Amino acid sequence: MTDFELERDAIVQTFLGEAQEGLAVMEEVLIALEVRGEDPELLGTVFRLAHTLKGNGASLGFDGLVAFCHTLEDLLDRLRERSLPVTSELIALLLRAVDALREMVPAAAAGADALSGGQERLRRQLAAHAATATVAAAVAGREPVPAPAPEPAPVADTDPAPRPSADRAPGGSPRGLRVDMHKLDRMLDLTGEIAIARNRLRRMLVEGEASPEMIEAQGEVDRLCQDLQERVMQARLVPLRATLRQHIRTVRDLAASQGKQARLRIEGEDVEVDTSVIEHVRDPLTHMVRNAVDHGIERPELRRQRGKDPCGTIALRARHESGTIVIEISDDGAGLDRERILDRARRRGLDTTRLDAGELQRLVFEPGFSTAEAVTELSGRGVGLDVVRRNVHALRGSVGIRSRAGEGTTIAVRLPLTLAIIEGFGVGVGDETYVIPLEAVAECLELPAETPTDGDGRGVISLRGKPLPYVRLRRLFGCAGDARREHVVVVRQDDGAQAGLVVDDLYGESQTVIKPLGRIFRGLPGISGSAILGSGRVALILDVPALLARALAGAAETSGGDGRITETEATVV
Repeated sequence: MTDFELERDAIVQTFLGEAQEGLAVMEEVLIALEVRGEDPELLGTVFRLAHTLKGNGASLGFDGLVAFCHTLEDLLDRLRERSLPVTSELIALLLRAVDALREMVPAAAAGADALSGGQERLRRQLAAHAATATVAAAVAGREPVPAPAPEPAPVADTDPAPRPSADRAPGGSPRGLRVDMHKLDRMLDLTGEIAIARNRLRRMLVEGEASPEMIEAQGEVDRLCQDLQERVMQARLVPLRATLRQHIRTVRDLAASQGKQARLRIEGEDVEVDTSVIEHVRDPLTHMVRNAVDHGIERPELRRQRGKDPCGTIALRARHESGTIVIEISDDGAGLDRERILDRARRRGLDTTRLDAGELQRLVFEPGFSTAEAVTELSGRGVGLDVVRRNVHALRGSVGIRSRAGEGTTIAVRLPLTLAIIEGFGVGVGDETYVIPLEAVAECLELPAETPTDGDGRGVISLRGKPLPYVRLRRLFGCAGDARREHVVVVRQDDGAQAGLVVDDLYGESQTVIKPLGRIFRGLPGISGSAILGSGRVALILDVPALLARALAGAAETSGGDGRITETEATVV
């Protein structure tokens, strides 16, 4: 490949990134325009984005893209001159144009610049609307209204449609250097390897009775390496803005297709998270947003009868909390239908008499569970929230739900800030070492002596007067070695449920670099990854949600089915 070809390839990649960001902003502005009506600033923003895309495409010789953008510019110009009114039908047409551009931009970059038959028909529709407006204005003898000034006044960050500014990229993020993700991944891998080497060196120095000067120098290396690791982690952080805002269009289109009215409110769009997490969180968010519109928000006439605003509100919130990222989606709709959930549960052969409110609500995450009366394009097959839970657990996260009839539903997803490094809590089971993610650890207890368990190592103890189900990992994993004094590590999940993992030894917390399991070992129940210890040995990372579910599943059987607990109070360590 020649130098010219390499340079052009780099320019095309930059064009692709900027075009995608610009189209995302264009989509948001068009939806805001549908709500506000003829807003000169919003119209000016859309026009400038289309003009910029056309100019960049022309510089690269993408003639088909340029022709489409030119026709789109003509129609937008008629809107700026107020020769055409802003209507929902026209906004829908313009949104279709944005969708077409999303297909045309990568196609042009790949060398397929010619418009497809559908794209050419859409371009003619845009041209016909622009021509109709021009003719109507000429017949009426109207003078076109001058277009607004080139640069709009700045707006607040809370505005539903942010405009690009001089110091920000079209997507709203600060301008900076584009770095290939493979390079960032490799940098993170190297910092992880350095962390493992540091731990081994520290252990060797301590066991070898090194001099104070060597210990001090090793401590300085530790501090520098940790600072480097934090800098690399920060370089991988990206704001959730684009991930959250893409659902503005989803809510609009789904609500319109069902004859509903809904708006999306976003909070915490500047919260940053590792880019690898963002890649995996898109699908769960999409499922939750669609579920909120389909099952949560009522039709306008029903909301009026209930004394609500006919336009429902769906809120997407993001925040940092205790070293994790929490994303909540809530709606002010009908809430979960308790009776319908009970009916579905009975049909599946479940004993509903022993389900509390939290357990009943968690049923909606079960595979194949749906309360829809009929199968539609959006619901009825029971694969929505099941996919959410499965994907979230695959990220070492947890998901909880709370709902009140007539008031709405909130689903909270808690995820690690990064998928590569965690703060871990080391425990010993038999001759092996295991790691529990620190954010899941609530406290540690001594297991009362002579505590009975069932054949699978499950049982229940009393913790401050409340039942705490537990599972013995020695029994579960079939570990060899003599039994020792056992401890209970109390782990938790977002909906308040707790369970105990019974282990032999407590080694304390340390930074853990996650290594993926080999293909043969993937899918092992209760295991989510591996780590290399300072001694060079391999430790397995425990899948807390899976183990917690196993312990909770045996709680009722161990307590005799009536919830009574015969064991003594556990002692807090």
